[in-house]
Amino acid sequence: MSRKKIVVFTGAGISAESGLQTFRGTDGLWEGHRIEDVATPEAWIKDPEKVLRFYNIRRKACREAQPNAGHLALVELEKYADVYIITQNIDDLHERAGSKNILHLHGEIMKAQSSRESRLVYPLDKDEITLDDVCELGSPLRPNVVWFGEYAPNMMIANRVVSDADILLVVGTSLKVYPAAYLLDEAPDSCKIILIDPNPNAIRLNSKVEIIKGKAASELPKWIENFAKYNFE
Repeated sequence: MSRKKIVVFTGAGISAESGLQTFRGTDGLWEGHRIEDVATPEAWIKDPEKVLRFYNIRRKACREAQPNAGHLALVELEKYADVYIITQNIDDLHERAGSKNILHLHGEIMKAQSSRESRLVYPLDKDEITLDDVCELGSPLRPNVVWFGEYAPNMMIANRVVSDADILLVVGTSLKVYPAAYLLDEAPDSCKIILIDPNPNAIRLNSKVEIIKGKAASELPKWIENFAKYNFE
């Protein structure tokens, strides 16, 4: 039996199960901040120190968080299939869990980039970026994240990855953030689409989606165990 290609599309829900705040609460705020004040190019121009302070706090929280059973289950899945993870999350929990093929749509908080040339990206070995940190061109460093109003450079790659998937697992995302929400439309007709989410009624779906109601940490290990039994016993 040939190995299946499984694409896993993860969102904030799987990180929330590791204790990380999701980007927007019911009040429309992000950890007490208006999105426009901390996560847009305009916010960076207006008050870069505030933006850096906000992401420095988030980076520290990400570093302290640990991969949960959902992250670890995806590593186990690599024994049985060719697994590609596309994530909206900016943390490195998938990497620390041990997953191999990971594509970040919205950047990586554990890296910095030049505010002048976005292709200049640097790994961070500390929690904080300050206004004194500059790139090789002399421009200030900013978080390596895609802000609202910015182009997601990995979106085209994500579309190609999904275009020949055998199975698309959607985990912990409301599919309300575009253009990532269009990823389901890129899956071929033969692709089996499975949604794992505790609140699937709030999600944009079509009739071909199989729904598993529950959290990633509890449902992913069970689904992967069943997948292995069905395909390899």
